[in-house]
Amino acid sequence: MSAETARMTLKVYEVNRDGVTRVLREETEVTPLPEPETSHAYPPCQCPSCKAKR
Repeated sequence: MSAETARMTLKVYEVNRDGVTRVLREETEVTPLPEPETSHAYPPCQCPSCKAKR
């Protein structure tokens, strides 16, 4: 499936400490990027096990 045909539905909401949800942004269809932007990537894991694998 290519990025042109792939679709996701996204809805943004928050949950307070009492479990009550509040919609911040209604559902909308979005097209995923073929690759995540560099600025959206997680930094490399710094644990000893992962560092040894690099």
